[in-house]
Amino acid sequence: MRIARAGTAVTKSQLKVLRTEHSHRLVPAVASPAVQSVLPVNEILVGDCLEKLASLPPASIDLVFADPPYNLQLEQTLSRPDQSLVDAVDDDWDKFASFADYDEFTRAWLSGVRRVMKDNATIFVIGSYHNIFRVGTILQDLGFWILNDIVWRKANPMPNFRGRRFTNAHETLIWAGKSAAAKNYTFNYEALKAGNEDCQARSDWFLPICTGTERLKNETGSKTHPTQKPEALLARVLLAASQPGDLVLDPFFGTGTTGAVAKKLGRSFIGIERDETYAKAARARIAAAEPYPDEAVSAAPSKRAQPRVAFASVVEAGLIAPGAMLCDEKKRHRALVRADGTLMLASAGAELSIVGSIHKVGALAQGLPACNGWTFWHVERNGKLAPIDDLRTTIRGALKVAAE
Repeated sequence: MRIARAGTAVTKSQLKVLRTEHSHRLVPAVASPAVQSVLPVNEILVGDCLEKLASLPPASIDLVFADPPYNLQLEQTLSRPDQSLVDAVDDDWDKFASFADYDEFTRAWLSGVRRVMKDNATIFVIGSYHNIFRVGTILQDLGFWILNDIVWRKANPMPNFRGRRFTNAHETLIWAGKSAAAKNYTFNYEALKAGNEDCQARSDWFLPICTGTERLKNETGSKTHPTQKPEALLARVLLAASQPGDLVLDPFFGTGTTGAVAKKLGRSFIGIERDETYAKAARARIAAAEPYPDEAVSAAPSKRAQPRVAFASVVEAGLIAPGAMLCDEKKRHRALVRADGTLMLASAGAELSIVGSIHKVGALAQGLPACNGWTFWHVERNGKLAPIDDLRTTIRGALKVAAE
């Protein structure tokens, strides 16, 4: 039996059995190189990804983006209706002898990646229908916790020339935490929402494939790499799940899209690439990349990271007086502010009897199970309605000044 590892044949004698709570399967045995005491930040490590992963210190990476071989299983050349050949992926690094061999390689590199991830780090793995379901199963087997699957819908997909299938117009990204216990992973929810017309960012991304001047070409005018990803895709990944200064690992670096985007966005990177031709192209590309100004990439303020403020604190600070009346934006519901920071719902033709928090009373007023009272309730100031969240912002500003 021979196991293909990204184009490298491995004999059965080079395998060892790893018995874990998840699996009894064979995985490639990799010699353990000395772990580097200093992280190779902003460097490209040229060589086998399993060996290079084993050289990195544990729990050192903030975010992983992985674009592994897809195992496309092409058995013959593809041609267009005019009989011209399609420039498809037929490189050795994408060829495996069997699905079992591909699974062994996937299990090995994901295990190596998991070891170097910080406890609250996350990983994005991209793939097509050829491999992504196998990758997802192995992720779960190894203890990763899937947070989302994301559909990258291509604005300009390659057509299906044979007319025997639907056009492959998307790829899938799996976003996962290191484990189910990882709760404080980075997700820049507010920034993503603000950049999306104040709508929650969705799990379907509409982006074009890499074309034009962004596509790297060699001396003959051919593609330097057949599966170069667009920088817009990596920018969305990094902006969603990392902060400036974070360290991003790409174990299948290719021509360095991850590194170039990381440099522009004020992140650091470590790339692993077995092909020196690709690594050379990546070095030149990253060297030419210009970082954006610090103020353009600095972390946006997050409400989750701000100090907790109770409505009682707003009342105690004198920003709103007991007995004041609140209403919703359309003045359909009214509530009286009590001295202890609770509200009493005012119902038309009824006694003031329902008492509770700003959230509970807001929900009861609307007949809903939940409500954000800070944005639902408004107070009238100078003839205009303003959400009571503005008063909370005032309190937070005072706390910040006091801390300084």
